[in-house]
Amino acid sequence: MSTDNDTNAMEICFGLDRATDERSLAAFLRLFSSDRLCDHLIPRLSDEEILDLVDRLTGLMRRHLREDEYHRLFLGEEDHHH
Repeated sequence: MSTDNDTNAMEICFGLDRATDERSLAAFLRLFSSDRLCDHLIPRLSDEEILDLVDRLTGLMRRHLREDEYHRLFLGEEDHHH
């Protein structure tokens, strides 16, 4: 998997196969979440667009991550106790 420093938009391609789609989605999300883009895009979003995006992303995490994975992978908590 590439790091933030070597993500290349030219390598993003969807629809060929699952492995390529997964690599492309990871690269796309890294580019999308860059400070440079976020600093320009987020102030232009409507309140509704912000809430819709947060709802969509949290819904994906809720469906596909266990609670301990959410705390460890998203929140960066090493040891989460209920």
